[in-house]
Amino acid sequence: MENQRWQLRQGDELIGVLTLEAIDMFWTDCHFEPAPAWTRLKPLFDASRKAWQQGGAEAGLQADEALYTLSLRLVPDGEGETITDFLLRINGDSARFRY
Repeated sequence: MENQRWQLRQGDELIGVLTLEAIDMFWTDCHFEPAPAWTRLKPLFDASRKAWQQGGAEAGLQADEALYTLSLRLVPDGEGETITDFLLRINGDSARFRY
């Protein structure tokens, strides 16, 4: 799994690249490198983080649903299958996902 990377994509558009740093139980922790398209989606991820921190479970779940409707996918560099059903958190240059 060393140097494992995933391209975060929406359709054909590259949103960013996640590089594996560690696996913590159910979550995969990564370094996040944004692509230019990230600026369009960043406010939604910021709102999700804020909802979970300040709004509680109901607000957090609604924010996660909004992200899910974006039809994002994680496309591995090299071998592996594309991941289409996952939770994703991005904060600065840190990202974590579970699927």
